[in-house]
Amino acid sequence: MTQAPTTAKAALRRHDREILSLALPAFGALVAEPLFLMVDSAIVGHLGTPQLAGLAIAGTLLSTAVSVFVFLAYATTAAVARRVGAGDLPAALRQGIDGIWLALLLGIAVAAVTLPAAPWLVEALGASDTAAPHATTYLRISLLGIPAMLIVLAATGVLRGLQDTRTPLYVAIGGFAANGALNLGLVYGAGLGVAGSAWGTVIAQCGMAAAYLVVVVRGSRRHGVPLRPDASGIRASAQAGAPLLVRTLSLRAVLLLATAVAARLGDTEVAAHQIVISLWNLMAFALDAIAIAGQAIIGRYLGADDAEGARRVCRRMIQWGVVSGVVLGLLLVLTSPLFVPLFTGDPAVRSTLLPALLIVALSQPISGVVFILDGVLMGAGDGPYLARAMLITLAVFAPVALLVPVLGGGLAALWWAMTLMMTVRMATLWFRMRSGRWIVTGATR
Repeated sequence: MTQAPTTAKAALRRHDREILSLALPAFGALVAEPLFLMVDSAIVGHLGTPQLAGLAIAGTLLSTAVSVFVFLAYATTAAVARRVGAGDLPAALRQGIDGIWLALLLGIAVAAVTLPAAPWLVEALGASDTAAPHATTYLRISLLGIPAMLIVLAATGVLRGLQDTRTPLYVAIGGFAANGALNLGLVYGAGLGVAGSAWGTVIAQCGMAAAYLVVVVRGSRRHGVPLRPDASGIRASAQAGAPLLVRTLSLRAVLLLATAVAARLGDTEVAAHQIVISLWNLMAFALDAIAIAGQAIIGRYLGADDAEGARRVCRRMIQWGVVSGVVLGLLLVLTSPLFVPLFTGDPAVRSTLLPALLIVALSQPISGVVFILDGVLMGAGDGPYLARAMLITLAVFAPVALLVPVLGGGLAALWWAMTLMMTVRMATLWFRMRSGRWIVTGATR
């Protein structure tokens, strides 16, 4: 009578260990990425305000460009994990190599298009006359590293699909350390100023890409997988990633619209909103790390034709999402008296900020479920549905958010609209999960 519960508990413990073993290193790697720009900001900030303003503008453009192509990691993770689950490691590596070639081609195309347009892009973002030259210099040099940045995304997806999140963590730590050392040496030692910071980041990104390529090439040679580009494979990778690109662009539109609405509410509101969105993004890293584990594990189970195993893991990960959301929400409330003074000393900003923070804290369990289900469906290769769901979410959120200033609402009202957005996302993803239509087994979807 006790055998079945004991077996079930053992299975849950096994799932928990696997989730943790993938999620913790993934979280470390995710946190390391934004630290690149933080180090650049700390070093360039001592050169002067125009230089720092220029870096802020160029950094925003670069972050947007790279985040748009995050599908290179997500789609590659799912495709590689399926083949790992099917027991076909050579095919998994071949899929990963196709994703890396796609990343290289996209990186070259983006750099070629944006390099001549750098001054126009800086002007479009409203750079002042004093900041614009620094922004243009930083952007033009950094764009040379775009191919390496996209290769890093795709190669990270390959290793995640191979159930390896430790190597990306080590590479991210190495890249972070190299970036800091290079920036100090080139900005101050060589006296290159903003240009030195950009070159330091480019060199660090190229080093990270090279480290990933060494790992992938070694694995490919070990299993006799050719490294040359395959047109049909690259095309298949692009087709798999296209729906996730639509999803990502829709999500970026939500975040940009929220900031635009906050700006219409006034300087105090947009300043408070900037703090709230920064904290919201920080908590998203923790939830996204669990979602990344979900992508890799779900893809492997489906590739192994284990539909019931995929369902069990999905249920367990939803529990992880809810618990993580509750914990993050409580931490946000309990620690807010400590970190709010670090962001602002303005009483008006603080009073505007606190109600919005409470709303964010209350909505974290919803966010936990959203991130988990997003990761599960990505791991299942259900990109077209994710694209449709995010377009629906944007269609619901946009008119509600735009009504906030019209009806005299403040920042709290805007963040209630953001909570509505996350609730709609949860509803659409939950419906898909319950339908079971995402469960398509086999080495390919």
